[in-house]
Amino acid sequence: MPTILLRREWLLVLLALGLAATAAAVVYLSRPTTLTVAVGPRDGAEAALMETYASALARGREDVRLKLVPYDDVRDSAKALQDNKADLAVVRPDVLLPENGLTLAILHDEALVIAAPDAAEIDSFPDLARKRLGIVVRHSADLPFLNNLLAFYDLATASPEEAAGDVAAGRVALVNLKPGEVTAAIAEKRVDAVAVIANPASKAAVATVRAVELGAPDRKIDLVAVPDSEAILTRFPELQSVTIPAGTFGGRPKRPEEEIKTVGASYRLMARGSISRVAVASATQHLFEWRSKLAAAAPIAKLMKAPEFDTTVAATSARLPNHPGAVDYFEREQQTFLDRYEDYIYLFAFFGGTIGSGIAWIGQRLARKRRERIDVVLDRLLDILREVRGATCRQELDALATETDELVADVVRYARERTIDNRTVSALILAIDGVHAAVGDARRQLGAAEHETRAGARARTARLLALRVPAAE
Repeated sequence: MPTILLRREWLLVLLALGLAATAAAVVYLSRPTTLTVAVGPRDGAEAALMETYASALARGREDVRLKLVPYDDVRDSAKALQDNKADLAVVRPDVLLPENGLTLAILHDEALVIAAPDAAEIDSFPDLARKRLGIVVRHSADLPFLNNLLAFYDLATASPEEAAGDVAAGRVALVNLKPGEVTAAIAEKRVDAVAVIANPASKAAVATVRAVELGAPDRKIDLVAVPDSEAILTRFPELQSVTIPAGTFGGRPKRPEEEIKTVGASYRLMARGSISRVAVASATQHLFEWRSKLAAAAPIAKLMKAPEFDTTVAATSARLPNHPGAVDYFEREQQTFLDRYEDYIYLFAFFGGTIGSGIAWIGQRLARKRRERIDVVLDRLLDILREVRGATCRQELDALATETDELVADVVRYARERTIDNRTVSALILAIDGVHAAVGDARRQLGAAEHETRAGARARTARLLALRVPAAE
């Protein structure tokens, strides 16, 4: 293993990198999810609602944000969702139903409202045969909607020439009207009834009914019912059954006197099925919980409602299926943090243990590498201790003392760069002290031996001198 990896600074670097990776993961998981929303038409009430909602999410710094992409028509916004150019879209299913679209919320319903003077004797939709029906067109899809309904009752649209005279059997003459032309058309009997496709509580529907009432000779009108709604929905599943409650258009006199069954379309907020159910649940939750706050700037928010379903299975298998994330909110089964990231937590715990074991193994290897150098020094000190005991001259002791000093200096340099445990330090101190003590003892012993040798030599010399002196005498 390279020596540079043995430095403790690299352990700190690895620890810092681990903390940085953890912080990056936390930031990534906690950042808001931005969803692209296709909105059409760009000047419609639905666009105003989405703009208000997007601004509210941004101000509240919520975990989900909206990026609006305006389109000229609701068909274009639905096409953007189908082409995966948007995550959410405002969709009118009878205009274009994206194959990958799942419902979050019904922004508002639009019903076929048909009002006729009482004298016209038109009570239900099939009674329109051989009649002239004025229609206040508010969307390009209104005429196809009406033509599909006529076809269901085996009624055909009369040609302009037929509309000018008597309408043939099995035909209905459709006459386009502007809102300001309704009263005159009824009063002049250019039309027998007037239709508008709008939310029953909207200004457009109320104004149309009032205009027909003003044009009726006796100010008495009937609202035309559309029977067989279940059968109609079987053929046209993108439509929906709508009930107009009694008194919707006024209470004196009550208009209508009793509830009216009809059919209609809906403007829906839909999402691609692949979008995270957590993000969709959050977007749905804020949309409904902030209804009152949104309605102050976008009154259409008051008409929002959740799609109707009895069970979770019914919600995801309906004619117009709902997004699982929206169902989580409606069923109060939104995922918690642990539910959301339990797979990642499990994987982190699983691999984290392996990584931790690897780090521990590396630590042991590094500790072993640190001990190897110290072990070499300790072994050499023990050898020196034995060599000191066997030294026979001062030169050998001086050489061993010098080597010991070099070993001590090497250990000091080593300790400045690395951490040495206390037990190893204690062993080093004992070994060094032992060597120094042994050297001292050896020097003293050598000194004593040398002193005895010199004393013996002097004694012998004295004896020789004593012997020589008498002989000389």
